Amino acid sequence: MSGKPWVQAERWLRQPSSRALLAPPARRMAPALIAVCVAVTVFLGAHFSHQGRPDRLDRAIDHRIRHALGWHHGLLELITSIGDPVPVTVMTAALVVACLATRRWHGAALLAVAVPVAAALTEIVLKPLIDRTIEGALSFPSGHTTGMFALVGCCAVLLAGPSHPRLPAGWRVLIVLAAYLVATAVAVALIGVGAHYFTDTVAGAAVGTATVLLTALILDRLGRPGPRPESQAGQPAPANAGRHLSPASVRTAGADHAADFSSPAPDTTRPGRPARR
Repeated sequence: MSGKPWVQAERWLRQPSSRALLAPPARRMAPALIAVCVAVTVFLGAHFSHQGRPDRLDRAIDHRIRHALGWHHGLLELITSIGDPVPVTVMTAALVVACLATRRWHGAALLAVAVPVAAALTEIVLKPLIDRTIEGALSFPSGHTTGMFALVGCCAVLLAGPSHPRLPAGWRVLIVLAAYLVATAVAVALIGVGAHYFTDTVAGAAVGTATVLLTALILDRLGRPGPRPESQAGQPAPANAGRHLSPASVRTAGADHAADFSSPAPDTTRPGRPARR
């Protein structure tokens, strides 16, 4: 009984209305991009482990951002609130409902799994493990940046994949670019208000992106149709193998077969000659 829910979930993902999330070119590139994101996170995490100060790169970039945007503190606070857990959860739930309403089962599963997993990985695993702080608070990776880039990454997969909505390609590209612009603005605003270092936001974007791509690969793997049954001779069974015929079609086929035997044989004798006995 314990394995029954997993079997039902797999059958649900294999329904004909659910399509692949990643196109073949993106599926081939996804492992390399995941590896880059993991390498960046591991490198930065090892470099800043148990530290509470910025390095040279952080000081250079953070100082410029805070100097340029420091007088917009109210606006920066408003932008950072977009990446709070409650707005991200509400936007994720709305997109899940939209996917369910349009029978895009893989899209709903991607959103329901990738965004919470990315947030849990950041807040429960990486932050306590790396223990980098800013003003006494754990900061690496940035949770706001992780959530935003996970959500935006899901949107990019849904808009660019084989099951994309019926929108012109130009509109889909503009929507994806606008979504990434908002996620980047949240990361910049976090630096501007002094809540995170630059490298915190880089790691957050890497964690969110890698989680989305890995989840998409797993869902596409689960949703791949199984092998076709083979006949006794080792050849694939025909497309109509195992198809049940209705009683009416069986009776019609039987009547046609009987008519073939009851019809008289054609007369092959030439005119004017008696038929041979």
